[in-house]
Amino acid sequence: MNSELENGTILPLMEAFYTIQGEGFYSGNSAYFLRVGGCDVGCHWCDVKESWDANLHPPTKVEDMVSPILNFPSDTVVVTGGEPLMWNMNFLTESLKQKGLKTHLETSGSHKLSGDWDWICLSPKKFQKPLDAIKPLVNELKIIVKNKSDFKWAEDQKVGVSENCKLYLQPEWSNKEEMIPLIIDYVMQNPEWQISLQTHKYLQIP
Repeated sequence: MNSELENGTILPLMEAFYTIQGEGFYSGNSAYFLRVGGCDVGCHWCDVKESWDANLHPPTKVEDMVSPILNFPSDTVVVTGGEPLMWNMNFLTESLKQKGLKTHLETSGSHKLSGDWDWICLSPKKFQKPLDAIKPLVNELKIIVKNKSDFKWAEDQKVGVSENCKLYLQPEWSNKEEMIPLIIDYVMQNPEWQISLQTHKYLQIP
């Protein structure tokens, strides 16, 4: 591996954009998104499959990723993918924090944690289960519900998170009409869980 990639001073950036966070605890808040290429989890319902192959996305200097963010009024930066933890996130988060920016991570938890994060959203996938070590550190657990068996998966994944961790059930978009009524019933019976919707898709924004 390129030493700059190993050190995290360059990263395979797929896209960067300013928008509204559509999911989970910060849904409805403005944020700048950095989508990093590369993912070895391979969810068949992934809506950004073009992110999977890191070789398709140009290695970009972290300073060139950070400087455009300062042109926008929000102080929150969401690092997503792909799977960001395939790469060393230490230099990126250090650079963001030096500019007074808040660092949010969206991850499957399938790789060792790196980086200094203000908020970690763990969205574990059955295809490659999360590492146990990350669970006590996450602020938000978001389970994608595609079928009834995912409720059991959600309860299994809840084991090991902190008592302050926010718990979300989110319908898989292509199956939402069938799953939303089941999620509503489940949350009414299990009030420690909340419902997350992909509101950015309803709003038709990135």
